[in-house]
Parts: sequence; C-alpha cells; structure tokens
Amino acid sequence: MKNNKKYKQKTHRYTLSVKMRWGICVLLLCLLGGQQATAFSGKSKTYFFQSYKVEGVIVDEFGTPLPGASIIEKGTSNGTASDMDGQFSLSVTSSDAVVVISFLGYKEKEVAASADLGTIQLEPADNTLEEVVLVGYGTAKKKDVTGAVASVSEKDMNQGAITNPLQLISGKAAGVNITQTGSEPGGSPSVRIRGISSLIGGNDPLVVVDGIQGNMDLLNQIPPSEIQSIDILKDASATAVYGSRGAAGVIIVSTKKSKAGTTTVQYSGTTSIDFIPNKLDMMSASQWWEQAQLNGVPASANHGANTDWYGILTRTGVTQNHTLSFGGGVEKFNYRASVSAILQDGVVINSNNKKYIAKLQATQKALDDNLTLTYNLNSGVVNNTGTVQSIGTAAFTSNLITNAYIMRPTDPVYNADGSYFTDPNVFQYLNPYAVSETVVNESQQDNLFGSLRADLNIVTGLTASWFGSWRKTSYTNGFFLPVASTSANAIDQGGFANISNSRQDEKLTNASLTYKNLFGDHSINALVLYEWQNQTYQGNYAQARGFFNDITTYNALQQGDLSDVRSGDLSSYKNDRTLVSFLGRVNYDFKNKYLLTVSLRRDGSSVFGENHKWGNFPSASVAWQVDQESFMQNQKTFSAFKVRAGYGVTGNQQGLYPQGSLSLVSSNGVTYFGGEQITNFAIIQNANADLRWETKKQTNVGIDFAMFDNRFRATIDAFTATTDNLLFDYTVPQPPFPYGTIKANVGSIRNEGLEFSVGYDLIDKADMTLTLNGNVSLLRNEVLSLSGSINGVPLNTDYVPWGTNSYLIEGEAIGSFNILHHTGKDSSNAETVQDVNGDGIIDQGNESPDRMLQGSALPTYTFAFNPTFIYKNFDMAMTWRGSGGNKIYNALNSTLSYTENIGKSNLLQSAAELDMYTSQYASDLWLEDGDFIRLENVTAGYTFPMEKLKYVESVRVSLTGTNLLLITDYSGMDPELNMSGGNGFGSDYGIYPRTRSFVLGLNVKLN
Repeated sequence: MKNNKKYKQKTHRYTLSVKMRWGICVLLLCLLGGQQATAFSGKSKTYFFQSYKVEGVIVDEFGTPLPGASIIEKGTSNGTASDMDGQFSLSVTSSDAVVVISFLGYKEKEVAASADLGTIQLEPADNTLEEVVLVGYGTAKKKDVTGAVASVSEKDMNQGAITNPLQLISGKAAGVNITQTGSEPGGSPSVRIRGISSLIGGNDPLVVVDGIQGNMDLLNQIPPSEIQSIDILKDASATAVYGSRGAAGVIIVSTKKSKAGTTTVQYSGTTSIDFIPNKLDMMSASQWWEQAQLNGVPASANHGANTDWYGILTRTGVTQNHTLSFGGGVEKFNYRASVSAILQDGVVINSNNKKYIAKLQATQKALDDNLTLTYNLNSGVVNNTGTVQSIGTAAFTSNLITNAYIMRPTDPVYNADGSYFTDPNVFQYLNPYAVSETVVNESQQDNLFGSLRADLNIVTGLTASWFGSWRKTSYTNGFFLPVASTSANAIDQGGFANISNSRQDEKLTNASLTYKNLFGDHSINALVLYEWQNQTYQGNYAQARGFFNDITTYNALQQGDLSDVRSGDLSSYKNDRTLVSFLGRVNYDFKNKYLLTVSLRRDGSSVFGENHKWGNFPSASVAWQVDQESFMQNQKTFSAFKVRAGYGVTGNQQGLYPQGSLSLVSSNGVTYFGGEQITNFAIIQNANADLRWETKKQTNVGIDFAMFDNRFRATIDAFTATTDNLLFDYTVPQPPFPYGTIKANVGSIRNEGLEFSVGYDLIDKADMTLTLNGNVSLLRNEVLSLSGSINGVPLNTDYVPWGTNSYLIEGEAIGSFNILHHTGKDSSNAETVQDVNGDGIIDQGNESPDRMLQGSALPTYTFAFNPTFIYKNFDMAMTWRGSGGNKIYNALNSTLSYTENIGKSNLLQSAAELDMYTSQYASDLWLEDGDFIRLENVTAGYTFPMEKLKYVESVRVSLTGTNLLLITDYSGMDPELNMSGGNGFGSDYGIYPRTRSFVLGLNVKLN
C-alpha cells in the first residue's frame, strides 16, 4: 500500500437511494471504491460534489493489522471496512470531514480526513467485563464468570528482561503473591494464591499451558515473550474442575497464535545490565583491626591485606532475551513458530544460565469447518552453572556469596606461591574465592512436550473433543568439590564428586462432550469429561571421593578411591503415579441476568491409601447481573454491576509420592556374621491405609462493577478457606509402630481474606490515556488444629517448630515467632533475656514459658499500584509493589554482630556500637519488621510507524528499569525471603543478591 498523501480531488456523481440499507452501500463501496464514478439507481435524489480519497491501514496495539474494522464518515452512512491486511480506502465529501474508525473490543477513534493518516493504531476498549477468560476446560466472557478469576493480558504485563513468566504478572492480580528471592540465574519466583493452606501437601498452584497440565517447572519452559494471556483461578468454585490438583489455585497460560489472513515476522529482544544496589556495611580492614585489638586478637590474625571479598566475588551481570517468531494463515489453516534464547550471566562470578526454546503451534480446519485440529510442540534446553548453595564451617553455613561477608578483610586471596590462602589457626577455614574458581556445579535440562486437540461439531450446539499431551524432561547435575577449594569437607575426603540423573515422563488425555444452546431466555453450556494422567519418575545417583587430580571433575567417578565407597554413594529409583478423573459441569444463564455454575469432579489416585483412593470435589456458584435489571436502565452511574457467590471443595496431593501409603524397607548399614559382611535392612516408612486427600473448602463472595462509562472499574472479593485432613509427618510411639514417624491426615488451617482491584481512566482521549490500576489483599491465617489420632493412637502435636524460632501453634498464624525477649547485656557484654515466669531459669525449649509470641513470618497484606500512560506512539508504565505485617528473623546479622567472632571473621560496622561479646540465645533482638515498598518496574517506549518502508511494519524501542527503589526498615539485604513455609521460613541466612537492572528493548515487526 502506498502511504503518501491520499487526497485526489475528483468530480463524482452519486445517486443515493433512500430505500437501500447502509450495509449494502458499505459492501458496494468496498467492491467499487476504486472506480472513477459510482452510481446507485432507484427512487432517488441526485447530488454533485467534490470528494477526497482517504487511505490508511488499521492496526491493533501490537501493530497487527485489523481486518474488518469499520471506517465511517462522521454524520453520514458513507463507509467501508478494512481488508485482510487492515488497509482501507474511502472517498469522503471534503477535506474537512471526520472519519470514525471502530473495531469490536477497541476504542472508537476519530481522525480528520485532512491528516496524513498512514497507520492508525487502535487502543483496546476498557470494558474488561467483556473480555474472554480461560476458566478450565473452556472459556467465558468475564461478565459471565461466577467464580474469582483474575486475568492479565499481554498489554498489561510487566516488561524488561523477563526470564520467567511469573515476572510478567507480579503485582497485577490481587491475592496472587509472587516473591522473588534474589536474582540467581535460572532462579524462579515463588507464587502463593491466597496464602499458605498446606504444611507438607504443597502450596504451588497447578499450571495449565494450552491445555497441558504440570507443575511450576512447566511454566519455566515457556518463553515469556510468547505468552498472550495468563488467567488465575483463585477460589474453589473456579478450581474445583481440577479436583485434587486445584487446592492451591490454577494458573492458565495461553500462548500467542496467528490469525487467518495475516503473515507476521517479528523480532523481540532485550539486553539488561544488572548490578547489586546495596550490600551490608561490613568493617573495613582498618576498622576490623581496631576492633580486633580492643578484643585482644593477636597480631598473627592480621595478615596485612586489604581485600574486598564481596567485591572480588561479584561483577556486573548481563541478561539477554531474544525471540524470533513468524506465522501466517489462510482461511482454514494457521501456524506460528518461534525460537527464543534467554541468556543470563549473574552478578556472582561463575554463575550463568542459558535457556533455548523452540515452539510451534498450528491449527487446521476440515469437514466444512466442523473439525478443528490444534497442534502444539515445545522443545527446550537449559544449561546452568551455579554457585554453591550450602558451604561453610561448622559455625556458619550458607550460600557461597554470603560467606564473603564473614571473611576478614586483612586476609589475602592468595599465598605468596600463588596457591589459595588459608589460615591453619582458624577451624575449618574457607576461602570463598577458591571455592568459586575451583568448584564445578553444572546442570543440563532437556524438555520436550507436545499436544494435539481435536474438536468436532456433531450437530448444532454439540461438540466432541479429544485432547492428548506428552511431556518428557531429563535433568543431569554434576558436582565436583576439589581439595584446592579449601573446603574442610573436600580436604578430609581428598575431594569428592557426584552426578545425578533424573527423568520424568508425563502423559495426559481427556475426552469430552460440550453442549451449548439457547432456549428463549434460557442459555445452557454443559460439559462432561473423562481424563487420565500418568507420571513416571526415574533417576540415579553416584558419588566418589579421593581423587588424585582435578582433571576429570565429575566425569570419571572411577578415578576416585573405590575402596572408600560409603552408604548413600549409590542409589536409583523408578516409580509412577496415575490419576483418573470424571467431570461434569453446567453453566446456566437466565435472561442474561441470573447465572449458575455447578460442577462435580471425581478423582482416583494411586498414591493414596487403600481405603481412600477416590475423592469427590463439588462446587457451585451464582451471579446476578444487576445492571441488566429494568430498575437500572435509566441510571447513568453504573455501566456494569455483578454480584457473585460461590462454594467449592478441592483436594491436594502434591505432598504425597508414589508408595507413600505403604510400609517400606531399605538398607540400614552392615553387620558381620560368620566372617562375612551382611547388609542390614530396616523399616523406613509406616503403612497408612487411611492416607487421603487434603480437602480445602472455600466460600467466596464478590462484586464486579464499572462506573462512568467504564472509566472506573473495580472487583471486591471476600473469602474464607479451611483445609482439613492436613498431611503431616507425625511422631508416633515404637511400638506399636515399627518406625518413629507416620504420614497422616490430621489437623486443619484456615485462611480468610479481602481482595480489592480497581482501575480508573484518569485521562481518556483519542491520542492520550492515563490509566491507574491497583490492588490490595488482606489475609488472616490461623492454625485450627494439629492434633488427632490414628489407629487409636493419639497424635498430640499442637506445637511444631516451623523455621528458626517460628512455630505452628494452635490458634495462631502459620510461622508464628515464639521467641525470647532481649533485655540488654550483662557486665561481661553477654546478652540477657527476660525470665518471663520468674523462676530464675531461662528455658530455651520449644515450649518454654519464657518465650513470647511476637508476630508471624506470613505477610498480612500485599498491594500494588500500576499506572500506565500513552500519548500517541509513546507509552510508559510502572509497577509499585509491597507487603507487610510480617516479621523476619535476621540470622545473618546475628552471626555478624558478636565481637567474640572477630578473631576469625569480619563483623558489621554496627557491631562496634552494639558491643555485645556473645549470646547463648536466639532472641527478638534480631527480629525485624518485614514491611517494604518497591518500585519494581518502570518502562518507557516509543513505537515508530514505518509506513514508508515496504517491508517494515513498525519498530518499538523501550527502556526499562527494575528494582529502582526499595523503601523498608529492614536492615538486611532484602526483605523478600522464603515465604513458602518449612525450613528457613521467615529467616534470613543470606541470599543471592537481588539486582537492579537497566534494560534496552527492541521490537521489530515485518510485513
């Protein structure tokens, strides 16, 4: 299409029939618009006038042509429609005319005919209640959804150096808490939907990608740049269709697909510079020596160096994302293919992650469009070089980079002979730079998964569907810790190496019938489905020690000392699990006012006890479209108003593994009998035929409304969810049980919350918009019960350690800190704590009366603010995010603050002011507020229309800053820590640094 000025003054004679419908005129204008003269005959009037020819191309917010867009001369019936390439040509009455452009789902746009139109970009309409969302085994308009569902489309997602799909939606949905702990290459954020509702049963949501079901690892295998939308099912009435896999919520991902009649080639890339914005204020060499002398440290401990250990172990990181995609389609076939590379060089030396993904999607119609076949194939390879996650001395163990903090600044890196420095006077001395340079910690993961879906329209309203998917994953990790690393463990063993391999094979198939029909005021959408899933897991592990050189690392374990093979050096396994399901669901709509959704899923799983293989998971929800009532028709305030309520039961089986309900036997050392070595065997797991599903019962009440012609939009949800039959490992007596613990269903937890999501178009003009979006979530958690019985034996575990100084206590929140209260220090500068019961003894037991409840590790509120500004081709967006109400136990600061350690390690600068020599207590001196506000993302971009270039459609350049500002009173590196529960919950032992990044982005679309 030529895009220079499109006004050719000509003389036309038009005959305008007053009887013919304007739609026929539009059609004829499309067919005959290029003619010098056009005539319509009939009973008519005749006009003579001069006209101007207007031409252009209509595109969406991503620059993709919009076929079928309506172009009308304002105030007349004169119009046309865009062709398959989004192009149009229209003759208008004069250069003063105004052209109105509209397309379903987009804002109407008015342009002057006298303007040089070129490419006209439409913005999506703000009526989000009309959007289509994925609801599990189907779709629905958001206005017709009766459950709690959050939807994030591509235009609303975060931008920048995105390495994991969860980063796209961070801060975008109420009740969806995404936590990024550090910025280690290949690391993934954790996500919790409406809090923690299980102890060992698992709290990760189910992930569904284009119908393929999996765990969070499946999400890591999708290139973020290829995601079209992400829908989050939050309440049980929405997730119950996934039965025993839906208790923790469901994340449904839809990837990009091509449209019929279009051909696209697109490159999308980002490059970011990553650096560490802050670090702990440690003593310098002079400060350390001054403090050391005050504490009587001998001069032999000062080796005269001035080493910045943290500095030599870190660097400026670089992250690159590259995606090349192409696709096209005709009437009955379309396809899209892409190749992506995500390359991360971390801020800690010798840490990197390289991910490569290829993806293909195709859709074919047949049998007069009654049969639709959809095919997906995804293949990926991930190569990772990681830092050591756990290393150190008997007194302090953490990740490698955190070990840099404890290093004395006067220690050199090397000895005079070039070998790595060690101090024989310090027990288990570790040189972290030596570890970084000599340790090998490598892994490779290969992923392949695909799916095929067939939808056949049998008769009007009745569709039969079949879906099958197959996912295969293999993972290899090799580790080598040589003597040169200076690790005491490696020195004692003469170096050691291990290699592990694991393979996972997942198959899923389902068959369903869907019936949709409209009977007067009644609409029905019914689904029946059968589903079968099987996962097979297989792996092996081998370890050797005593290597005479470091050349082969972990690649030749036979080079180790084979005479020193120990228990646990060799292992292998293979097991599988099967899940069979039946599902029925009915959606009923009366007069587009009253909505009802009812579902029942029945699951049978091989991992549960013999007495409880099957479980039923029902749900029901209703909604009232108040805005459709007659009494709402004359009001102008509300453009939409819907009230929802739902109840459902879901299950959880994440924490159970194959054979988890059986009595198991394993080797248990050796003995000698008759001069021969005999392997001993012992029971390692008690049988439990009553092992069953965790059941989560959830009630949700919500309101969705829009006001002032959709300029203000809001969703409010209130929920209560109780998890019964909690899975946990309970201590049992021996006898009658042959083993000391048993996995059983005892106890319950409750979560209650409020969620608010709002959006307001502060400015809403044709060429400029300013939209303010935000959300707030309030959460209250309580452990209701941890006691019960099994086989008549009481299980009284109403008080369970759950992290450092945090516990599970009946009547309190998960991870409640029950901790000794710091009161000061005595004359010897040793810490003192409060003797609460006044018995003269400080009891440090788990249930000590001297402990005091002082908050929980679980945040009680989260919030986000997402303003977006668009002016013509310029756009800008930002994300503010925060949480609070939780406590953090700063274990790292505790380690770096006692002056008794200064002879063998460095200390915080604040240790001099604290001047505390020692402590035998873990007290609330180190308990801090975890509240924070973070400016997580700011993106500014400009789209250059390229209508004058034949093969280039558009070019967009963007600049993004991430983690630009952190407001917090927390004294550690970062307040976003492990919020998953269990070991380390709510405690800071040191993390891989959280980076600040500046990202340059480029997006090029070709014709």
